Amino acid sequence: MTDYNALCRQVEGLIRNVPHPVANLANAAALLWQTLPKINWAGFYLLQGDRLVLGPFQGKPACIEIALGRGVCGTAAAQNRTLLVPDVHAFAGHIACDAASRSEVVIPLRRQGRVVGVMDIDSPLPDRFTQADQEGLEAFARTLETGVIVSEEALFWTID
Repeated sequence: MTDYNALCRQVEGLIRNVPHPVANLANAAALLWQTLPKINWAGFYLLQGDRLVLGPFQGKPACIEIALGRGVCGTAAAQNRTLLVPDVHAFAGHIACDAASRSEVVIPLRRQGRVVGVMDIDSPLPDRFTQADQEGLEAFARTLETGVIVSEEALFWTID
């Protein structure tokens, strides 16, 4: 069983006083990847307009854009609530970025109560995530919100 209190302390130590949101999310994804057993993807999608855009992650290449309300990530963002999906094949409108994924948990990331992205974790096992996992990962997301999401403008840039 994962010690989510320790995981939250670890990520807090990684991101405290570090003013680089993308780097902080990259370290958070790596920490999840190294700590959580039986997962095949861990990362973030960040809200840009009416779409979630792929952010830092660990795992196979993933979908780059997801419309709000579409798939597990887009639905969690649109509804501003965590979605724990025991069988992604039974979720209407599931987007299969990795056909090996069988279960998923998606937690909204918020700034001043407004969704600015989601944390997404997938597993190749059905029913991988429990209520305790959901609660622990929600605490992890809250820790990230206080240390990373300084402003959504800082998360995106363009190259001319």
